[in-house]
Amino acid sequence: MLRTILLGPPGAGKGTQAVKIVEKYHIPHISTGDIFRENIKKGTELGKKAQEYMNRGELVPDDLVIDIATTRLLEDDCKNGFLLDGFPRTVYQAEKLDAFLAANGMKLDKVIDIAVEKEELITRLTGRRVCKGCGASYHIVNIPSKQEGICDTCGGELFQRADDNVETVTNRIEVYNNQTMPLVDYYEKAGVIVHVDGAESLDNVFNAIVDALGE
Repeated sequence: MLRTILLGPPGAGKGTQAVKIVEKYHIPHISTGDIFRENIKKGTELGKKAQEYMNRGELVPDDLVIDIATTRLLEDDCKNGFLLDGFPRTVYQAEKLDAFLAANGMKLDKVIDIAVEKEELITRLTGRRVCKGCGASYHIVNIPSKQEGICDTCGGELFQRADDNVETVTNRIEVYNNQTMPLVDYYEKAGVIVHVDGAESLDNVFNAIVDALGE
């Protein structure tokens, strides 16, 4: 049983670490970003609303996110735990999550905070490329594809997300610092947060996370 949250600014590597965590601990990865992107792809009303905010580098409104996330936590695969990624993003969301968990006889085990400097985040995000076919992520410097512009896995075309330009990336980081960083204090007071240096190698970051969560 492991109920945990992954915190960190855009570009901190949460997605990469989330894959490793769910494989090791056999819990579902619940990413509100993925849920919104799926709705955007399908052209739903939720997707259209979310797209407007995401294109501007702004956060989707609290109540919309809370409804999506807490509904997902009631599904059967979450009975033995879960990894939340991208939720909560504000103290208000965290308070609502705590109330939801308490009402359903659950509580958080750990909150992992992956910290990375702003300049490094901008470099990481503006160089990111995503496969149109399978969604695999690459980086033109750190994780290049074998053939430029082509996915190693499925041969799909790689593209730069609309929200990965310098202006939008900088805004996303500022939004995170202003609205989400207070969560660090919130969970610090709750005594459940662990800080990890996201500037380390992927393996070192994961090892630090496992040390915090336990085998």
